[in-house]
Amino acid sequence: MSRGVLVTGASRGIGRAVATAFAEQGDRVAVHCGSRPQEALRTLEGLPGRGHVLLRADLSDPGAVADLVDRAVEGLGGIDVVVNNAAVNIAHPLTETSYERWRRAWRDTFDVNVFGAADVSYLAARHMIERGTRGHIVNVGSRGAFKGEPDHPAYGASKAALHSLGQSLAVALAPHGVTVASVAPGFVETERVADRLTDEVRAQSPFGRVATPGEVASAVRYLASPEAAWSSGAVLDVNGASHLR
Repeated sequence: MSRGVLVTGASRGIGRAVATAFAEQGDRVAVHCGSRPQEALRTLEGLPGRGHVLLRADLSDPGAVADLVDRAVEGLGGIDVVVNNAAVNIAHPLTETSYERWRRAWRDTFDVNVFGAADVSYLAARHMIERGTRGHIVNVGSRGAFKGEPDHPAYGASKAALHSLGQSLAVALAPHGVTVASVAPGFVETERVADRLTDEVRAQSPFGRVATPGEVASAVRYLASPEAAWSSGAVLDVNGASHLR
């Protein structure tokens, strides 16, 4: 049965792979972008099937988030799955960053990675509850929440907060039949981090490589399936044994 799936940050990379994975199994996908509308359009045009929509919104703006969810509900005929993938990742190493830039990096990062995801989750979950939908929310977190991000501390902290948000919502929404889980990838072969994928980075995994976007998308798709209901609240590592906990 076709489901309505909202994927935030689906212009490229992991988000594009996630959107494609759901479309390939017959779901209708709302491709969200905050910027890069042309790349988001390429994502949309590459999706198999019908009923997909392209939606642009600034996730740091609560009003824009409310409008985004309303448009996704209208465009898809309802939301059954949310994937909180959109993220900001700003370099701000403490010893090289001014206090003003430091504070701005933290606020800009949390506005999207935590507050935006929380707002999307709230609005989508209320929609699911009102419809009686046994829905799914999947957060795209990060290995950095556990391993540390010395040059991107706000990013690592925001992903730790996102994991915690998912676990709190998993408990709160279980009585309504809604599951919430997270994936925590390590480095992934995407455009955003292409300049950081050195031999040293690839050697962090005993497989000698980093993940493909499709591997992360497969994990997301599983956690959004009825078969994964008993994994609600989980944070699934997708890092090729590069960091064990």
